[in-house]
Amino acid sequence: MRCIERVRTVAGAVGLLMLAACTPPRPPSPPAPAAPAGPPRAAAPTPHWPSPLAATPRARNWDEFKLVAARQLVAANPDLTYSDKVPDPLLAIPVLEIELNGDGSVRRVSVQRQPSQARDTVQLAIDAVHRAAPFGAVSHLPRPWKYSEVFLFRDDRRFKPRMLDQ
Repeated sequence: MRCIERVRTVAGAVGLLMLAACTPPRPPSPPAPAAPAGPPRAAAPTPHWPSPLAATPRARNWDEFKLVAARQLVAANPDLTYSDKVPDPLLAIPVLEIELNGDGSVRRVSVQRQPSQARDTVQLAIDAVHRAAPFGAVSHLPRPWKYSEVFLFRDDRRFKPRMLDQ
């Protein structure tokens, strides 16, 4: 019986070591800032960044809205997008259906097309949509308040909304 207990203990320890080896190392904590000399300063005000659609006129129809929304996707994700020519071949082409509330906030995002490779691009696209929201009021447009966007991903995992490539 002792032999079985030892095997279980060793097997458990090996399992924990394997699990620990699979977790990525944590980056080192930044050093604590040095105490400033002299009297304390007032905190600098936090800048308020307006939505990229803040000065955009209201879209008159869904085609106009899709163009404005694609531009906002790019404006809200400058490090994840590209504006030059679409490469051939593309890495992945996920298609999302974006359902909105009347105020332009995202109600639901559904995947209409999942690429067979680079499946992580679907989540990259979904996250980009949420960063770009809200997209501006759609309550004046016909229901349902949803539209589809095609994301053209190149090898470096940067995307271009298909609406901007037409």
